Amino acid sequence: MTTSVQRPVWQGKPKPIALALKGLALVLIAAVVIFPFLTVVSTSLATKKQIDANGGYVLWPTSVSLEAYRQIFDGTGVARSIVVSVGVTVVGTAFSLLCTVLAAYGLSRRGALFQRGLLSFVLITLLFAPGMIPVYLMVKQLGMLDTYWALIIPGAVSAFNVVIVRGFIQAIPQELFDSARMDGAGEWRIFASMVLPLSKAVIAVVGLFIAVGYWNNYFGPLLYLNDSNKWPLQLVMRNFVLASNVSSTAPIAEVQDQPPAQSVQMALVVIATLPILCAYPFLSKHMSKGMLTGAIKG
Repeated sequence: MTTSVQRPVWQGKPKPIALALKGLALVLIAAVVIFPFLTVVSTSLATKKQIDANGGYVLWPTSVSLEAYRQIFDGTGVARSIVVSVGVTVVGTAFSLLCTVLAAYGLSRRGALFQRGLLSFVLITLLFAPGMIPVYLMVKQLGMLDTYWALIIPGAVSAFNVVIVRGFIQAIPQELFDSARMDGAGEWRIFASMVLPLSKAVIAVVGLFIAVGYWNNYFGPLLYLNDSNKWPLQLVMRNFVLASNVSSTAPIAEVQDQPPAQSVQMALVVIATLPILCAYPFLSKHMSKGMLTGAIKG
């Protein structure tokens, strides 16, 4: 007598009512995400008359005006701040990823020199993070005040990221390392030819988190940079958003018929958001691909 094996709930075919509820939930979530973004973009493109008529924010502009974007790039230093933000993000992300992956690989190898002690030191930093004043004093003693290195080095290595990458590397079957050593490969060859290709997924995820952190950082520049010409985009945008009007934070008071402050603020938000939105599609391929890479049974 054969008995039918009942499949788990998550493997069964959903009922029509369940599909309808899931679709409704997805529509609501999409609306919650799209509505604020659409409001930001529309307000940045709206005219002063439309903004005044809608109480400050516009959901769908009847006529498009690029005056806010033109005014931002005309003598306000935003173009220079974008270059600074891009440079700090690219260099900082590359440097941070290099340090994180190297540290994670060293801490994942059993029997490595001081492996246990260094791992304990890394884990302790998760519980006892340094405060603002010690970090500032360290940056000052190293002579990095008012330099871009103050925005890159202090936050280059995160213990959380090291632990995440270390766990991923430890999941790679040991047989692969043993066979590579039998073929005469050294640690650097194993790291470059085997560990890095198999760890693309976790490197993409951690790299995105690191890049977003560098791109959105404004408190670091606020502490360490005195020269306004070195300010990144986030700090410039913060001054625009917190100001009561555009002329109080940018040298454009001579310009007549300035766009409303809401349009300039929303345009800055759009400019600050676009790079991350453009970079995500290229990284999402690596995030979804390779999550099971290394799942080889010896």
